[in-house]
Amino acid sequence: MGVFDRWGRRSRVERAEAEDTPTEPVGYQQTASKLHAFNRYEIKYFVDELKVPELRRELAARMDTDPFSPHGGYPVTSLYYDTPDLRFYWEKIEGLRFRRKLRVRLYGDPAECTDDTPVQIEIKQRVNRVTQKRRTAMPYRVAQRWLNGREEIDCEDSQRPFVNEVSTLIGNLDLRPIVTTGYLREAFVGREADLGLRMTIDHKVHGRDRDFHFASGAPNRFIIPPKLAIVELKANERVPYWATDLTARLDMSVVRVSKYCQSVEAFGLAPRSRMGAPELVLPEGSDTRVPPDLFATSPTGSTLAG
Repeated sequence: MGVFDRWGRRSRVERAEAEDTPTEPVGYQQTASKLHAFNRYEIKYFVDELKVPELRRELAARMDTDPFSPHGGYPVTSLYYDTPDLRFYWEKIEGLRFRRKLRVRLYGDPAECTDDTPVQIEIKQRVNRVTQKRRTAMPYRVAQRWLNGREEIDCEDSQRPFVNEVSTLIGNLDLRPIVTTGYLREAFVGREADLGLRMTIDHKVHGRDRDFHFASGAPNRFIIPPKLAIVELKANERVPYWATDLTARLDMSVVRVSKYCQSVEAFGLAPRSRMGAPELVLPEGSDTRVPPDLFATSPTGSTLAG
């Protein structure tokens, strides 16, 4: 509670006092700013929400809560870009050893997103078993002019190679917005011998295939059953034994899941992959509508405002 009071509540005041520097990261956006570029291994699991309290207790005993993560999690929304024939989607489905995707990521309630809100433009790529991420931050209006309007943008010299790479991808491949994904994320970071370890729990994973402005208010649909959470275990070099033992005790199955691919398939933009886990498929005829106040409450029922 104290951590969220310090970082979450005060961030609103900081934003009001820093209108001239809208890209300055505050609150849980600082997590993204500290992860500018990195390589790591990722293992994904799904877990029944009923088992999450036990998982949370176990993690809290061995890991620290991300200091910028409020109690109950923080909203993450991503807009994915792809080619007209979904090249990045098919690279993932076919399991290419080198593959990548381009996305714009927002940390915070999308309903509060304005032209000045900082967003992350990110290339996430896979090289064999290693995940690599490179990103840069800018105001939302600048990102839209760049990615959707194909306009040149100013940037620091250190960011020019990355900006040029993104511009080349957009121009050569005719990239355009395809789908969004969103969820509430709880984050834990390793301590002592496990400093390179990070585990996240993503709740209520949803998305949409139109009206892509983050603050459009357009309805979303669940893209995996809301009774399931996605757990990601991320390590720089090794996964500690206690972590794999924990996932086994909680009957957490390793799953090959891409939130982007789940969203593409949920909206019928591509046939459902045979590689997907059947547990992640929403039952036929189920109500997939996402409550408009999804980000008003945490997975445990407490309000995100503290």
